[in-house]
Amino acid sequence: MSYSFTGASISPNVKTVSIVYFPNNSGLVVPTLSRTVTDALREYFTSQTSLNLVDRNGDLNLDGAITQYVVQPVAIQSNETAAMNRLTIAVNVKFTNKTDPKQNWETSFSRFRDYSSSFNLSSVQDGLIREITDDLVQDIFNKSVVNW
Repeated sequence: MSYSFTGASISPNVKTVSIVYFPNNSGLVVPTLSRTVTDALREYFTSQTSLNLVDRNGDLNLDGAITQYVVQPVAIQSNETAAMNRLTIAVNVKFTNKTDPKQNWETSFSRFRDYSSSFNLSSVQDGLIREITDDLVQDIFNKSVVNW
């Protein structure tokens, strides 16, 4: 095993990673969400490892889809209005490791951020998506290559 400062433990036999475009299969479609999630994953894997990004058939492969993008009220006040809203994004990810199939997995990841209901979603959406995506990318990276 080789180790890096990120805590990743990647076999020296693993040279490449492919991260397929993550389509948005949620009920609510945000036009930029698929690109944001896919690009964030690609950037994180290439910046935190020495793996080369390839279009397909990498030694490690991440394939998935955005399965949920939903806003729900939370923190209901006495007048039955929500003080806070919660934006939740969920992705389903399938990870394959060509050099060690025992490490293959498929799972869902979900993260959220709460925001004041006094804000219109469109005014805070981009920042929330960025924060949630960062959390999701970290979770996916950790499950993929940080083997504690």
